[in-house]
Amino acid sequence: MSLRQSTHDPRMQALILLVPALAIYAVFALYPMLNVLILSFQKWNGLDANRQFVGIANYSAIFTKDPVFWVAFRNTVIWTLMSLIFPPMVGLLLALSLNQKIFGRNGLRAIFYLPVIIAPIAVATMWKWMYDPFFGLFAQLLTSWGMQGWIKDWLGNKDIALYSVFVAYLWQTVGFSMVLFLAGLQNVSQTLVEAARIDGASRWAVFKHVTLPALRPTITIVLVLSIISSLKAFDIVYGLTGGGPAQSTQMLALWAFTQAMQIFDFGRGAAISVVLLLITMAVVIPYLRWTQKHEEVES
Repeated sequence: MSLRQSTHDPRMQALILLVPALAIYAVFALYPMLNVLILSFQKWNGLDANRQFVGIANYSAIFTKDPVFWVAFRNTVIWTLMSLIFPPMVGLLLALSLNQKIFGRNGLRAIFYLPVIIAPIAVATMWKWMYDPFFGLFAQLLTSWGMQGWIKDWLGNKDIALYSVFVAYLWQTVGFSMVLFLAGLQNVSQTLVEAARIDGASRWAVFKHVTLPALRPTITIVLVLSIISSLKAFDIVYGLTGGGPAQSTQMLALWAFTQAMQIFDFGRGAAISVVLLLITMAVVIPYLRWTQKHEEVES
């Protein structure tokens, strides 16, 4: 086959077009991931020219000698479970409400989506001020309403700090779920909706039997993105509490950063990152396969 003929082959054309993107992906994604994997079997402080190979010592250390790792693991699990419930649920409710023909719905959509485009560290700064037990917004409102007893050290109490940080995370991320659900609602057949209403179906019945099945692909995307986003939660936690008080808001991603950039144990930090990657793959891949098989059975 001549070069001219090969370039007219659709598969060859597709490969040629993919090469630049694949090269960029390999340099900026695959290579760093491979480097972190190799680093997880080494001991390195980030300054020495040589790295010492230590085998699985880093993994053994984080599993058996690092109690903070298990605290971070528990907090990450709690955070992920909350992320699978509240942002998608609130986002769906907002999408259903703003999909109606109401006055100013485009403006309301923009307002609810606005926090998504704000930098997480800026969100953390805003909420840190609002949570201040002396001069914060919540403290001032509760004082003006005569509810001083409700004022808490929201970020300083280890029993509620994790949930307080999650509220800020919910405020920032719910708009993203809302936009995805709004896009999914545009694919709901209005013919089926009208037919169900003519047959006397209630709003709940229409939602359950018409709207919800049409939203299943969107729900899959929202849940997968929620899992990935929650497992790598870092910015807003770092900005609000830095993992405190008493490690009560410590997360796996934040602990990996702390090990590498503050304790200068890049090997352990890399090992925690690899564990986090494996957890993400162990959760996301089976879920995607299950939803794919479920869709194939229904089709």
